[in-house]
Amino acid sequence: MEKKIAILNGDGIGPEVTAQSIKILNAVAQQYGHVFHYKEALIGADAIDKTGTALPSETIDICLDSDAVLFGAVGDPKYDNDPSAKVRPEQGILGIRKALQLFANIRPVTTYSTLQHLSPLKPALLEGVDCVIFRELTGGIYFGKKYTSEDGNTASDECYYTRPEIERIAHLAFKYAQNRRKKKVTLVDKANVLETSRLWRKVVQEIATQYSDVTVDYMFVDNAAMQLMINPKQFDVILTENMFGDIISDEASVLAGSLGMLPSASVGNGTAFFEPIHGSYPQAAGKDIANPIGSILSAAMMLDHFGLTAEAEVIRDAVDWTLENNFVTKDIDPMNFYFMSTIGDLISDYVSGKIPGSVKKENIELRKSTII
Repeated sequence: MEKKIAILNGDGIGPEVTAQSIKILNAVAQQYGHVFHYKEALIGADAIDKTGTALPSETIDICLDSDAVLFGAVGDPKYDNDPSAKVRPEQGILGIRKALQLFANIRPVTTYSTLQHLSPLKPALLEGVDCVIFRELTGGIYFGKKYTSEDGNTASDECYYTRPEIERIAHLAFKYAQNRRKKKVTLVDKANVLETSRLWRKVVQEIATQYSDVTVDYMFVDNAAMQLMINPKQFDVILTENMFGDIISDEASVLAGSLGMLPSASVGNGTAFFEPIHGSYPQAAGKDIANPIGSILSAAMMLDHFGLTAEAEVIRDAVDWTLENNFVTKDIDPMNFYFMSTIGDLISDYVSGKIPGSVKKENIELRKSTII
């Protein structure tokens, strides 16, 4: 198979974690006889510094001409700490989602037994947790009309949704649920207060009648946030609007033990987009200490999208192997950690079939993964 992949490194740790994913994709290509062509493009603060805009038109063109996009992260303190900034890094990610017509962000949440000690939840609550969050991407308060009064003392953000926007992601969520063990969709909204949420609930109730094999329940977002902490295993497919999905999915990261563990895919009418859910983490940039697993698992989701399910599963097996053998980054174990590039090398070696059945940790150096 031959595919063109746009690489949007972005800011902070984005370039570093993405480099590990490319390393592993190259191992997959060599091991399975595929050809991946990469083309880099600017986005975020890096793009602002070089072009004056967070999303250059050339970046959009490169993404539209690719079979998939692999993205790192955007964000920079010099913009975060400047409320008067007219151009912001986050405009790049919002803009590319809009340009590629990506209306659904899919975020699987999986727990690992070896990382349960990192979660504030008791291990008994984490056993069997396996859910997927479907977050709507192009509507809601993030894209509604914004207003600030001339004196700067009043501001508003409009939350806006249409029936077609809700229908298209709802159908995706229900179809996905049909192929899962629980076959259950939970709509997370605030229908007791918000008109947009009432529209969501009305539309989902109508669509649910078309999927008789899927169980549906409805939960207010404040209760859902609490339920994720006290009984996370009840969830299967969570369907929700843009801002609620942004918040809920970040909260769900504590179930996995680290924000650096979770991948995501954004799909719609254009080129599919794959990214870890974490931010740019500028404090760790250039130190080789960030967790690349979220990016690597996002690359696995991209392979699934290409129909390369066996190759994607090998990557997930490799990730499981590193965790089971305590080859983890600093966010997982601040004392006995391995560098990000070492984790990337280990997973690449596993994919390439170079990892023997038994490994002596003393033979693995911090910045190398040569197995002796």
